[in-house]
Amino acid sequence: MKDVTPLTGGWSLRHGEDLLEARVPGCVHTDLLAARAIPDPFLDRNEGDVAWVGRRAWTYVRHLGHDSVHERTDIVFEGLDTAASITLGGRPVGTTRNMHRGYRFDVTGRTGELEVRFASAYDEAAAVRAVTGERPNVYPEPSQYIRKMACNFGWDWGPTLVTAGIWRPVRLEHWSTARIARVRPLVTVDGGTGRVEVRLELERTPQGRGRALRAEARVAGLRAETDVTGDTAVLRLDVPDPRLWWPRGYGEQPLYDLDITLGDEGGPLDTWHRRIGFRTVEVDHSADEHGTGFTLVVNGVRIFARGVNWIPDDAFPSRITPERYRTRLTQAADANVDLVRVWGGGIYEDDAFYDACDELGLMVWQDFLFACAAYPEEQPLRGEIEAEARDNVVRLMPHASLVLWNGNNENLWGFRDWDWEEPLAGDSWGEGYYLGLLPRIVAELDPTRPYTAGSPWSGSWDHHPNDPAHGTHHSWEVWNRQDYAEYRANVPRFVAEFGWQAPPALTTLRRALPGEELAPDSPGMLHHQKAEDGNGKLNRGVARHFPLPEGDFDRWHYLTQLVQARAVAAGIEHWRAHWPVCAGTIVWQLNDCWPVTSWAAIDGDGRPKPLYHELRRVYADRLLTLQPDPGGLVLAAVNQSDGPWRTTVTLRRVEADGTVVTETLHDLTVAPRSVARTAVPAALVPDEQSAKEFLVADAEEGAGSGDGLRALHFPVPDKDFAYPRPRYDVTLEPVPGQGDRVDVVVSARTIVRDLLLQPDRLGPAAVCDRGRQTLLPGERTRIRVQGCGPVTADAVMAALFCVDVV
Repeated sequence: MKDVTPLTGGWSLRHGEDLLEARVPGCVHTDLLAARAIPDPFLDRNEGDVAWVGRRAWTYVRHLGHDSVHERTDIVFEGLDTAASITLGGRPVGTTRNMHRGYRFDVTGRTGELEVRFASAYDEAAAVRAVTGERPNVYPEPSQYIRKMACNFGWDWGPTLVTAGIWRPVRLEHWSTARIARVRPLVTVDGGTGRVEVRLELERTPQGRGRALRAEARVAGLRAETDVTGDTAVLRLDVPDPRLWWPRGYGEQPLYDLDITLGDEGGPLDTWHRRIGFRTVEVDHSADEHGTGFTLVVNGVRIFARGVNWIPDDAFPSRITPERYRTRLTQAADANVDLVRVWGGGIYEDDAFYDACDELGLMVWQDFLFACAAYPEEQPLRGEIEAEARDNVVRLMPHASLVLWNGNNENLWGFRDWDWEEPLAGDSWGEGYYLGLLPRIVAELDPTRPYTAGSPWSGSWDHHPNDPAHGTHHSWEVWNRQDYAEYRANVPRFVAEFGWQAPPALTTLRRALPGEELAPDSPGMLHHQKAEDGNGKLNRGVARHFPLPEGDFDRWHYLTQLVQARAVAAGIEHWRAHWPVCAGTIVWQLNDCWPVTSWAAIDGDGRPKPLYHELRRVYADRLLTLQPDPGGLVLAAVNQSDGPWRTTVTLRRVEADGTVVTETLHDLTVAPRSVARTAVPAALVPDEQSAKEFLVADAEEGAGSGDGLRALHFPVPDKDFAYPRPRYDVTLEPVPGQGDRVDVVVSARTIVRDLLLQPDRLGPAAVCDRGRQTLLPGERTRIRVQGCGPVTADAVMAALFCVDVV
């Protein structure tokens, strides 16, 4: 039987004349941090002080002994970052130049000092550029010339921290006769039968050539076996009436153990285990009167995808533990997210990420790793890209959560709109990957899943790559140049990126910028704002609706976070109200990789912004929204649940002081997975220039739920509305038997618009159960806070904010 020896301990990092203790998996930056040889680049403006690390060569060393009785010993690197040469006992073992794939080298009988020497990623990129020639990039960094996490070189939300190191596990594998080299489980459903076709590839030692072997597969209590005389085998199992895997909100997520055993007459030689799920998936690209659709269909059910974009959760990915993946993805699921797009400027995530998605019912849209640049199609990159794609398609295809392969992020769009064509002058730029190599690899290795050439992509060059009427669309003009109300200007078929910035939680800022007097333009704040004109766009976004605060950082912080939540909600409410024409939204972005002002819903320290709570509201199965329409104001009731929604909607035209001018009740029945749109009676619609009246729609989410849904329509911006000075009372009620929890009860005396509690102001670990709320006079709300310790009403009042334009 194969023996495996992890090589996690005993490593050192050469730093000048010194040997520093090294952690594997890890990277140079984290080892230097542990040795206190560099400052924390996440704090202050230290990022620039450690830039030298990425421009040096580095060497990891350890002793490697040999005590195996097996015929063969391989050293297996699951991930080396990036351009490395490996020696053992002073003799070459191999070289690598790709962070995104694994490597295996035969070291049978060899001992001595094991050295892994990493060249500077900049030097490797320069060497490749000298061979391929120049290619354009959105950023002034060489990410397109090296198969490395592109955002290592900085992004408009990320630091420039160019890493090197043994970033994934390394091990010795000792084996005899034969081993399992590759397993491809093709899992399908035909009628009531689940089919598992296991395509097996073997590697044999010289002694094992020609030897009769036996392969066995087991799943769901069934077994299939076959004799293996060559290096490949196919095993097929039919599972009657399997329980289907569903995205969260559509059903359960049953997973089945699939076990493969390879053996000979002496017993088992090697084993392989994964969990699989039975389900079908396709993308409906049908043309209709609106254009060309892009609708995910799982197990025959058409789905409006409620998505988020995922970036690496740490600028140093080796620090991301399975527990951290689970925490962040559970946060996503708790926000009613059902799809996570793994963005093409990051990494193919660890299996722990996809395991959690399998269990949580989070569909995964997986980008191949190309983003915002033109990529040469010549060697040496082409061979690495093909090997990388093959490695990762095979590694990830057992996961039921994986529903889509995507060729790239924004490169097809970039070729058309970003002035690439003229400087390329006929040079390759990646089109051959996205429309040729990658779809061929997916069709060969994983034909059970759909592939799309890019995001955005209209389906062919017959349409503009980012045409909202065809395929997938990225909506960035609104954040860059317009008010968020402009999200309502069109109905894309599928919105794969859109978003709005906001700063992180105050406690996150204070940790990242210790001692700094915080201001929107203070030195540390500007350093932790990577977007072009980021603060300008933030301020213009606020100023369209509110007086821009001067000299009041707390008010600026609240308003920027509020506008982020409002903006994303405006887009999602509009697009969900137009299902099934629009079939999904993927918010940019769920998470951050360090403390920064960004588009994230969860900041770099893991604290939810108000946007996080807003996602939970607008991604809920049932949503009530008031939408301006060319024909007048429309009440849209969205029901994504599997049962009918019967409710009574109360519509009230209300004056600024809370006086109800007109009120009606509207009985509503919304069929499952559908939207009901109803014109609001003219008598209820405030005048479009009114600064003194607004419309409120209230409904119960479901029979007996006790949860109310509310939609609001104000005809004019907040700065023009005649709000009274907000007045409310606050009381604290301990939660019986839960000493770390307290209920904050807020009772409104006036209208209180967008009341928001920032829980981290009560304690760094504090969280609360809801985001912004609008209360009418006489209403009250209960906000549960956890992890804050003992607090006073005065402290809570200081942590509460609302719209105040008087």
